[in-house]
Amino acid sequence: MKKNKLLFNISLIVIALVALFFLNIYLDNYQVTIINLCAIYIILALSMNLINGFTGLFSLGHAGFMAIGAYTVAILTMPTAAKEMNFYMKPMMPVLLNLNMSFIFALIMGGLMAALFGFLIGAPVLKLTDDYLAIATLGFSEIIRVVIINLQSITNGSLGLKGIPKLLISERVSELFGVSQRTNLLWAWGIAILTIVFMKLLMKGSYGKAFKAIREDEIAARSMGINLFKHKVMSFTIGSFFAGIGGGLLAASLGTIDPTLFKFALTFNILLMVVLGGMGNINGTAIAAVIITIAMEALRFLDESMNLGFVTTPALPGLRMVVFSLILMLVVIFKKDGFIKNTLGKVRGRYAKN
Repeated sequence: MKKNKLLFNISLIVIALVALFFLNIYLDNYQVTIINLCAIYIILALSMNLINGFTGLFSLGHAGFMAIGAYTVAILTMPTAAKEMNFYMKPMMPVLLNLNMSFIFALIMGGLMAALFGFLIGAPVLKLTDDYLAIATLGFSEIIRVVIINLQSITNGSLGLKGIPKLLISERVSELFGVSQRTNLLWAWGIAILTIVFMKLLMKGSYGKAFKAIREDEIAARSMGINLFKHKVMSFTIGSFFAGIGGGLLAASLGTIDPTLFKFALTFNILLMVVLGGMGNINGTAIAAVIITIAMEALRFLDESMNLGFVTTPALPGLRMVVFSLILMLVVIFKKDGFIKNTLGKVRGRYAKN
């Protein structure tokens, strides 16, 4: 039975990768970018769900770890000429100016740097609980952003970094199918699939069970011999690693980053995906990440002036986020364990009956 399930899952992954290959060719650049962002947000949402959903730690510092991963990948992959062009106000540190890595090694370094900062931040603050932990992690996230602004010789300060190499489909594929070079979906989606598989295996193992035990009752978990501090730091560090990976992929996807990109609103978007998908639910979180990413683009018209026929409304920048805030409030009030998680449960129940 397990062997058949494994073969089925492998077949699904292979089919998904083949489908992504053809979507990469036949969709336009805008659609490819949105699908790529869906994969990135799946990684980010799952990393936050590990901390908030599975371990029960109310952390709001995700944007900071994303920033670390994004800037690490950008600095390590940008060619020397691009760095010189960006750092015209203040020269870049000589040791970093000529430093260049392939994307995969830079991405791993981005994840490891985020994990290191996650460990250093998590060790002192994870003794706090609930609201205090949320405030502390949010504060550290803002500190990271302010430090990035002030480290002008490393990060280019508030000017940000432009000309970050993008992950494009190969020239041979582009010429063969007669399409322009565009973002390669296989990078982000390949890592997203690996993240989902890793999370499922982690939750089935002893560490995952320990994380869930801490979430349910810390006193009971301690009485069973679970080292609370060790497992909390481990969860926070792993979550920070994947946040750094997501940030690095985001930098490569956008091609430009600056400190304003990593404000609390970004953490809020990811938190919305986690809550809508269901705290501690992997499948629901992945589906919610895709739905919300697409909806955020589809509802972009709310920020602009609208002609309703009998009246023309003025442009209201930020109205889209108001709508998403209302959605989050409704989900929290009426479906505390996640709207998509509930929906998936009902579908499975009906399928089992049939």
